[in-house]
Amino acid sequence: MLNLSASIAYHARQAPERTAIIYRDEAISYGDFYDRICRAAALLQAHGVGKNDVVALFMKNSAAFLEIAFAVSYLGAIFLPVNYRLAAPEADYILGDAQAKLLFVDEEFTSIRELDIPKLVLDAQAQADSRYLGRSGLAIPELNAATESDLVRLMYTSGTTSRPKGVMHSYGNIYWKSIDHVIALSLTREERLLVVGPLYHVGAFDLPGIAVLWVGGALCIHREFDPVATLASIERYKLTSGWMAPVMLSRTLAIESPERFDLNTFRWCIAGGEKTPESRIRDFTRVFTAGRFIDGFGMTETCSGDTLMEAGMEIEKIGSTGRALAHVEIRIADDQGNALPPNTKGEICIRGPKVTKGYWNAPQKTEESFYDGWLRSGDVGYLDEDGFLFVTDRTKDMILTGAENVASCEVEAVLYELPQVAEAAVIGVPDERWGERVVAVVVLKPDADLSLKEIDLYCRKHLASFKVPKELQIVSELPRNPSGKVLKRVLRQEYKA
Repeated sequence: MLNLSASIAYHARQAPERTAIIYRDEAISYGDFYDRICRAAALLQAHGVGKNDVVALFMKNSAAFLEIAFAVSYLGAIFLPVNYRLAAPEADYILGDAQAKLLFVDEEFTSIRELDIPKLVLDAQAQADSRYLGRSGLAIPELNAATESDLVRLMYTSGTTSRPKGVMHSYGNIYWKSIDHVIALSLTREERLLVVGPLYHVGAFDLPGIAVLWVGGALCIHREFDPVATLASIERYKLTSGWMAPVMLSRTLAIESPERFDLNTFRWCIAGGEKTPESRIRDFTRVFTAGRFIDGFGMTETCSGDTLMEAGMEIEKIGSTGRALAHVEIRIADDQGNALPPNTKGEICIRGPKVTKGYWNAPQKTEESFYDGWLRSGDVGYLDEDGFLFVTDRTKDMILTGAENVASCEVEAVLYELPQVAEAAVIGVPDERWGERVVAVVVLKPDADLSLKEIDLYCRKHLASFKVPKELQIVSELPRNPSGKVLKRVLRQEYKA
């Protein structure tokens, strides 16, 4: 039976006392986890949720997050995790575009609670004890049987247009993704995975979180990231593995006296998403003496984790994100979609059963994103003669800050609302902590003045904080090509100079 809850039901029968979730010092067994999922499904059904309805989650990490996500699948509905760092207008657009029927929102997000959509607010009690979700005594519905093509999740990702796109994930995508991660990472029921990234992100939920539950392992969930708490959890719960955004790993490696923690059970950490310097790999092995650093490449459109670095190859293939997983094909294409030979730069294209079939209600964007069945990543790179992928640049004007994608044109649209701005371009520049930081390059109207503080105050009303420019450059004109397009490549070069 295809359903996210089917594997949980299996483990609840076979080993009901085995730990599935660790959250705020509570160990939740598979038996209890499945019971909570069933009761949450009953609650959803009582609110009119049925097959193919969209249920949104605007929540920080918790056991309740997973229970709701699995309960949505239980009913055959579609769950929509929303980045809780988004401003209310951004979230409102996503909820409207997805036609969400119900919204779960944490109590602390007051501006989101004011949006005009049916919602259930999770207060402190629900966040601390998710059994609160199922205290209604409602009849438990039957488990829905899905097909491979049925949708299980929508995830909105920033694109090169001013509006985010809804990536459609089918059960087939999720299952093949999980198979590939089980194979590549040798996952077993003994896995105890650290989850410190936000569960609205494919890294935390999929790389390889859901696959660990698939095989009967355990997830240790942190509500928010804290580097000291991260190492303390590894020691206390004898965690074996995890995923971290590069900025999270950098902060963890930088804490004072990490040797005071016993980290000998920690075998590996995936922390891809940017070019990894050799110094970071060295620092990782210094702190995690029994572990290995795994770089990788993936997209929201592919449920993450398309390539992973293989053990023992980290230094020999420094700069690479590894080789394609078992059921993933990678090729480098020219502007017409034709395959290029090894060591030749071109657009990275991906094919396989874990690749999305497209974008929600956006057939034209879907068509533009594929070459004859190959997903166009928008990233530039090359494959060496051994099939190792090297990512060198991005064709899209996307900024990767921490683990978050920022579409530069989305920020530019907000900057143009300022009366002082005649022209605006937004670029990403290298940043030691965040990978990249957002920089606004602005041409002012005659006799106008503008400060970074004014930009900050205005943008925070309309954008998530990670999208707000951290630096302002005022110039007399923007470089453009003959057709009038701003040459952001030139802006980045000028900034570097």
